[in-house]
Amino acid sequence: MLRSRVITALIMLVLLLAALFGLPESGWVTLVILMVLQASLEWARLSKLAGRPATIYWATTLVAMLAVVWYDASHTLNQQHLMHLSLYLIAALLWIIIVPTWLIVGWQVKQPVLMALVGWAVVIPTGLAMMDLRQISPWLLLFIMCLVWVADSAAYFAGRRFGKNKLAPSISPGKTWEGVAGAMLGVSVYVVLVWSFSQGLAQYAMLPVLLLAAWWWVGLAVIGDLFESAIKRQAGVKDSGALLPGHGGLLDRIDALTSTLPLAALVIAMQNLA
Repeated sequence: MLRSRVITALIMLVLLLAALFGLPESGWVTLVILMVLQASLEWARLSKLAGRPATIYWATTLVAMLAVVWYDASHTLNQQHLMHLSLYLIAALLWIIIVPTWLIVGWQVKQPVLMALVGWAVVIPTGLAMMDLRQISPWLLLFIMCLVWVADSAAYFAGRRFGKNKLAPSISPGKTWEGVAGAMLGVSVYVVLVWSFSQGLAQYAMLPVLLLAAWWWVGLAVIGDLFESAIKRQAGVKDSGALLPGHGGLLDRIDALTSTLPLAALVIAMQNLA
């Protein structure tokens, strides 16, 4: 399993870098829309949508993403920022208030329509953030994504080696507090290395601020990971899909990104409006 996981991760990294730095904007937008559609298919499965309802959900997701692209192409920059800000605020409400409450209370949402709405709040702002952050700078998007992946990998290996105290045994028995500590240490090393080799960051940002932001992002990543685990447990499945060998579905690979990328984009959007 570990070998398959590593091989798949390396292939995905190469393809991501090629797309991130090689595709024109239209190509990147198309790729992101395809990813959102795949994520919506997997979310439909987790929501117990099948047959015609699943097809309607997928088609509506496609229409929503195309509507976002059309809106950006036909409205002013300020109007674009306001629309994006609205979607990111929905994501912030979900990840900062609704999901933590959901996990603490242990809600069991059985209504497919409600689950479908939650799915849109998960995948659509994530897709929009991938487009916005890449437009600002591919390096910015890569930095945030790598931060999340470093946290995930460090948590995995620290949990396997030192894990004893369960983080949320009723949701995900394999996750431990030692894994979270490993994630914190891993992203700290990552941020220090990036800060050390980046003249821009060394000149304009303070390392303590970067570290605090990175630790906050680890917390968001953990929430995103736990939330998908809770949804999968409710659906009675181990993985959201079988698209990626060793990883499961696309949602299994980007679960932590769904809770981090939109909030990173929200901070930038708020700065643009200031």
